[in-house]
Amino acid sequence: MEAWLQHMIHLMLETLALPQVGLGAVFVVALISATLLPLGSEPVVLLLVNARPDLFWPAILVATVGNTLGGAITWWMGYGAERAYEAAVHHTPRDQRMLGWLRRFGAKTCLLSWLPIVGDPLCALAGWSRLPFWPCVGYMAVGKFIRYVLMTAIGMAVLH
Repeated sequence: MEAWLQHMIHLMLETLALPQVGLGAVFVVALISATLLPLGSEPVVLLLVNARPDLFWPAILVATVGNTLGGAITWWMGYGAERAYEAAVHHTPRDQRMLGWLRRFGAKTCLLSWLPIVGDPLCALAGWSRLPFWPCVGYMAVGKFIRYVLMTAIGMAVLH
């Protein structure tokens, strides 16, 4: 099993050219994966750090910045979608109830932006709800940083 895993890592490193493009690839994949597109950035971070252990902290920071920027883009997408919706249709009491929990907890809900499946739509809902942009981005960054540190450290422990 370990030989197969090492072989797959080698193939992915060659395919992504991670040692050559390194942090740039991490940034782009992390940014795209934080939008509503279904893509995970953790494997790319782990592969780079496995190939270049000296890049552990730079990879974590670049992934956090890219993923947070992607979350901010998603916030703006939600904000724009809400404005377009508002222009086309008036809100109903049901719409208000569905977003009530998000407004109740405010920007702090963006700490959960690291969660798979629900994290990226949560950023869009934060924008839709017009939660304050910079506090949302700050909470996104904290949650995403912690996720990258934990996932990469656990992944490195499993690989070695």
